[in-house]
Formats: sequence, C-alpha cells, structure tokens
Amino acid sequence: MALPSNSLPTCEHVADIRFAASKMHGCERRAFVAEMTLKYCAGSARKAESLFGWGREMVETGLGEARAGVVCLSAKPLTTGRKRWEENYPEAAADLRRLAEEHAQQEPSFTSTVAFR
Repeated sequence: MALPSNSLPTCEHVADIRFAASKMHGCERRAFVAEMTLKYCAGSARKAESLFGWGREMVETGLGEARAGVVCLSAKPLTTGRKRWEENYPEAAADLRRLAEEHAQQEPSFTSTVAFR
C-alpha cells in the first residue's frame, strides 16, 4: 500500500523508516534521511527530529548534501583504526626517546655544543 505524497506516515511506517535508517551508515544514511525528510516533513529538520527521532544536525547535513550534490567526509577515520607506531613498538619507541633525550638535554654549565648545533 503506497502512501499519498506529503502525508504523515502511520506509526507502523515510522517504525519501518526508523529501522531502515538504523541499518545504514554514513552518507547512505544521510541520503535516506534527507529523502524521507523531504517526502514526509516538507524538508524541515525539526519535524523530522520530532517525527522520526533523528538528530537534527544529521538531517541538516543530509539535506545539504542532497541540495549541493556533495558528500561530507567524516573525521572518524582519523581517530579510529590503526594504532600509532609507538603503541605497536613500545620498546623501540623508548630506545629512540632515550637517544633523543641524551642529545636534547641542556648541560647546566653551557659548555657542551651538542644541543646548539
């Protein structure tokens, strides 16, 4: 059964739309959310927030992506994923740090030229 255009969905339809959105991630989810917001909420992120329970900022981002045709990239890959080299090789990192500190420490009498080269 198809819904008439621009009519508010029933509770069952809202649950189905929420479920569908929960199975998506990233730009795919934002595109779906934007499409549902345009269809059922007349493009209002506030209405989508109250009707579907989606975050208004995500809805606005999705609407902006749909309007501009440009996908926003997330900073999440920068903070997750592969560990830093120092975490993978702590012994080697400690040895390198010790070597660097030997040459970087300032001698109190200022007679050494090692730190001033």
